[in-house]
Amino acid sequence: MKQEVEIFVYGAEQICASCVGLPSSLDTYEWLEAAISRKFPEQSFKIQYVDIYDPPEAEKIRQFAERVIEEDLFYPVVTIRGEIIGEGNPRLKDLFKEMEKYGYRAEE
Repeated sequence: MKQEVEIFVYGAEQICASCVGLPSSLDTYEWLEAAISRKFPEQSFKIQYVDIYDPPEAEKIRQFAERVIEEDLFYPVVTIRGEIIGEGNPRLKDLFKEMEKYGYRAEE
């Protein structure tokens, strides 16, 4: 049975110092949303962009945004159910593999 996943993309307007030359966090968020929709068409999921310097009030989200800053994680940081799936330049293969654990199936 498929469980709908919620994907969080934590990032900032400023590109991570170690990630110069890579797309912005917001561009990565938009790219991931489009890629996931193509890979798993008509299978619902949620994806949310979180600005690490202006996170929403939700405690868990705010705490993780603070962790990204405090631990100098390479952003964007992509999580599913609180687990880091990728950071800096997330790999689609890793994200798809994690989604398949929750019952998502690629359309052939």
